[in-house]
Amino acid sequence: MLLVVDVGNTQTHFGAFDGTELVEHWRFATVRTSTADELGAVLRNLLELRGLGLADLDGSIVSSTVPQLRPEWRQVGTRYLRHDTIIVGPGVKTGMALRYDNPREIGPDRLVNAVACRERVQGACICVDFGTAITFDPVSADGEYLGGIIFPGVEISMEALSVRAAALPKIELIEPRTLIGKSTIDAIRSGIVYGFAGMVDSIVRRLRDELGEDTETIATGGLASAIVPYTETIDQHDELLTLTGLRLLWERNR
Repeated sequence: MLLVVDVGNTQTHFGAFDGTELVEHWRFATVRTSTADELGAVLRNLLELRGLGLADLDGSIVSSTVPQLRPEWRQVGTRYLRHDTIIVGPGVKTGMALRYDNPREIGPDRLVNAVACRERVQGACICVDFGTAITFDPVSADGEYLGGIIFPGVEISMEALSVRAAALPKIELIEPRTLIGKSTIDAIRSGIVYGFAGMVDSIVRRLRDELGEDTETIATGGLASAIVPYTETIDQHDELLTLTGLRLLWERNR
């Protein structure tokens, strides 16, 4: 079985693949000061909830946007899984040309998403990841990673609004009742949801002007479900896209 781990700034999402089938997946809060022993314990406990054990994992690959956790996850592989864990970064084979000034700067999650999108679409595509930041990663019709666009994420914007505007409260991100809010909370909720949906649509349309109108767009990330229903340009929503991309990268680097 293959362990795939997507370490984000807010949450860590990991899953277990049996061949190409995702057997199960879990999420837990990312703690930047976690040690390899703590991560191993969390991993073991969550696997046991589904009747799995560390011994069932004969391969592993990790993508981490938190640099200090990369060596800790590498140690999880050597100490608890008894094999070398692949850490997505420089030197990992992606199967695509990277049209970036300094490829070492590309976030590993962005690279993984681009690989997964390209494999699914087999043509020009865009991945929109709704995480701590919202990222747009376009791939050309020839399978080249072209670069990206990074925008402050939904939760960051909501927190900044409540911190910098003393009279505005924190809100729960749920479906707006109406476009025009009849209360302060409704007005904020409408602004966040429709504002981010409009931003996403505007950027995707600009990217399609360069890549072609038929360029398929796939959304992923923890907050995609809150925004995607209000967009006009997202063709698919797949919350497991990054895990699939990790499996593909592992296969290309065996």
